[in-house]
Amino acid sequence: MSNTGIIFDIKKYAIHDGPGIRTTIFLKGCSMNCQWCHNPESIQFGFEKFVVKDRVKKNTKNETVGYEITIDEVIKIIKKDEIFYDESNGGVTFSGGEPLVQSDFLLELLKECKKSNIHTVVDTCGEANWSDFEMIQDYVDLFLFDLKLIDNDHHKKYTGVINKRIHKNLRNLIENENNIELRIPLIPKITDTDSNVNDLIDFISLLKIKPSVILLPYNPLNQDKLDRFHLDNKLGKLKVQSRKMLFAIKQKFINKGIDAIIGE
Repeated sequence: MSNTGIIFDIKKYAIHDGPGIRTTIFLKGCSMNCQWCHNPESIQFGFEKFVVKDRVKKNTKNETVGYEITIDEVIKIIKKDEIFYDESNGGVTFSGGEPLVQSDFLLELLKECKKSNIHTVVDTCGEANWSDFEMIQDYVDLFLFDLKLIDNDHHKKYTGVINKRIHKNLRNLIENENNIELRIPLIPKITDTDSNVNDLIDFISLLKIKPSVILLPYNPLNQDKLDRFHLDNKLGKLKVQSRKMLFAIKQKFINKGIDAIIGE
């Protein structure tokens, strides 16, 4: 049992991290290194010191990302907003980074939430040991499972890891009848290409049960954060997709019998 973990943020009243109004707990550390990551400061496990740009004062300041927190402290924060969960069918979402990097800590948090009948969501990139998924699945009401690139070489190039274990974990979760929503980040000229979209559709079509799909338009928040934390921007400035392009991608999934919506 791990009584403490490292998080880097808590977002209250979140409405895009699962059903209803939620509290999202961001655990630090990730098993992948996606070049478009919205939270690049979360990738390394542990405490990190950055020299960041202060946009108000137009200067720089020192900032430490990541802090240690106990299970009891997290649960106390979560429970403060139980009334909002009850009224909106919301709950708590564990995100990151990749929350399964701290699997023991995550497990205990999930157990405590279930004791209080709080709806639980785990937002995962899928890159973890199956034994870790197996350990937590009975305490998770919904998995938000990222699916990015089907071509293994492209996946390795842009995320730093191959995708074989990710795909296997997804199939295992489906076999075990877990509730899953697939989230597909649409990165211009990388994941939103015709070839990758077609590969995604073919892959999902072969699953035993086809989960619903949330298509996530590109968000330039990644570029802002890379600049703020003085991190390398390998992709350069990318252009946000048009609504016409997004609807065309969505229609491709629907035409193949896959329930898809455009997310925020």
